[in-house]
Amino acid sequence: MNADLTNGPDSSPQHDAVELLAAFDKASTAPIRPEYIEETAYIPSRPDDRHNDTALALIIQLHSAGVDEVGVGNGYRVADEHGASALVVPDFYVRRRRPTAQEESYSAAHGGWYPIDMIALVGEVTSTNHETDTGPKLRTYAAAGVPVYVLIDRNAKTAHCYTAPVLPGDDPTEAFYDSEVKVALGERLRLPEPYPTLDTAAFLETAV
Repeated sequence: MNADLTNGPDSSPQHDAVELLAAFDKASTAPIRPEYIEETAYIPSRPDDRHNDTALALIIQLHSAGVDEVGVGNGYRVADEHGASALVVPDFYVRRRRPTAQEESYSAAHGGWYPIDMIALVGEVTSTNHETDTGPKLRTYAAAGVPVYVLIDRNAKTAHCYTAPVLPGDDPTEAFYDSEVKVALGERLRLPEPYPTLDTAAFLETAV
C-alpha cells in the first residue's frame, strides 16, 4: 500500500476514526480510501501500475491454487474498548468466510468497515512509503491476530511471510509476528498450509 500520513489534532484518539476518515474522503476532490493506523490517518497516493500488477499476480496465484475467498477492496476495522483502534484496506486478503448477515450489519453500523476477524491472510505490496507496510501495518495486523501476513517489499526486493502473531501486553504498537520466512524476489516464498508456495520471479520486473 502506498500512503502519505496526516498528523495533527484531527488524528488524535479522542476523534471517532470512522468519522475522521469519512471527513477526509468527503473533502477529497478525487476518490481515496484513507486508513487509520496507530492513531494516525493515512491518505493513500494512487498506486502505480507495477504495484497493481504485483497485487493482481498474487491474487491469481492464490485463486489458481484453489484458495477460496481471495479478495480486494474491502476495509476492515480493528476495535478495542474505546472504539476503532485501526481501519485498514489491505492490497489483498483471504477471508475465513463470506460476510454473514451479522457481519453485514456490523459493516453498515461502522461506515462500511468489516470486522478484522473475518481475515485469515492479509497481503500488502509496498510503494513509495514502504515503511507503513513494514512497520505500523505489520504491528496492526499482528495486534489484531491476523494469522498470516504476506508482504512484497518492492523497495528491498524481498518477499516475506509472517505468522504467529503476538501481542505481549495491552499496547498494539508492541505487537509482532514471531515467525518470518523471507526470500529475495525471484525465489519461491513458502506459505503455511493450506496456501500455495508463491512464485515471486515475475515481481522482479515490478520492483522499484
